[in-house]
Amino acid sequence: MILRRVLIQILLVLLCVGFLAPILIVVVLSFSGEGYMRFPPESFSLRWYERFMGDHRWRSALLNSVMIAAMTCIAATFIGFLAAYAMVRGGFKGKGPLTALLLAPLIVPHVVTAIGVYYLSARFGLVGSRPWIATSHAVVAFPVVLVILRAALVNVDPNLERAAMICGCDRWGVFRRVVLPLALPAVISAALFSFLTSFDELMISLFLAGVRAETLPVRIWHSLLLEVEPTIAAVSTVLIGVTVLALITDWAVRRLRGVPIR
Repeated sequence: MILRRVLIQILLVLLCVGFLAPILIVVVLSFSGEGYMRFPPESFSLRWYERFMGDHRWRSALLNSVMIAAMTCIAATFIGFLAAYAMVRGGFKGKGPLTALLLAPLIVPHVVTAIGVYYLSARFGLVGSRPWIATSHAVVAFPVVLVILRAALVNVDPNLERAAMICGCDRWGVFRRVVLPLALPAVISAALFSFLTSFDELMISLFLAGVRAETLPVRIWHSLLLEVEPTIAAVSTVLIGVTVLALITDWAVRRLRGVPIR
């Protein structure tokens, strides 16, 4: 029994090292002091971070990514919350097929979605429009929001809503004073994950960004095609940092609100 437990622990450690090794290599390369990608680097410096922040093309791409991800986060969370609430509390027919349809972007390859959206965008001159890119990103972020909020709203006791209505609350009051506070940790989680979904999205951005709204993943893609330099590792490390920060924020919110972390 003890030997089996030790073997399982060793296997878990090896799996963790295998999953994290590529990330750690990128982080180490971002601090390389050499002029090209080489692992392990012989010297270390912050020159590639300075180049990242000193280059207006990278800064512009970062700004575009943040703006588009913020718009995506707001739109996907708002619509996703309403849809999840309707799915949980609504008793209408066809709920199952409608849920499957709303979750379809999770299994449809992003390149298929990107091609379809591109032809629509080109027809109406929307290529390079940040709000339109955010709307397109919201299509793929929406199922993630729906899954998170639906799971949270199922656990909101409907008797609490009925009690609030008996005490004089109207429908909006129940929604604002009962449903929203109880689902707040899940709403924040959904917002964070929708932000990350948009911030890391490449395929749709590649079709829609054009030259006016180049995002950070698109800028990395173009840089990989033209030049392979450690600046890409620095930018990738920033993306990893944003993801880790979002996950820590999600964990902290759930811990503060007393939500079980599974």
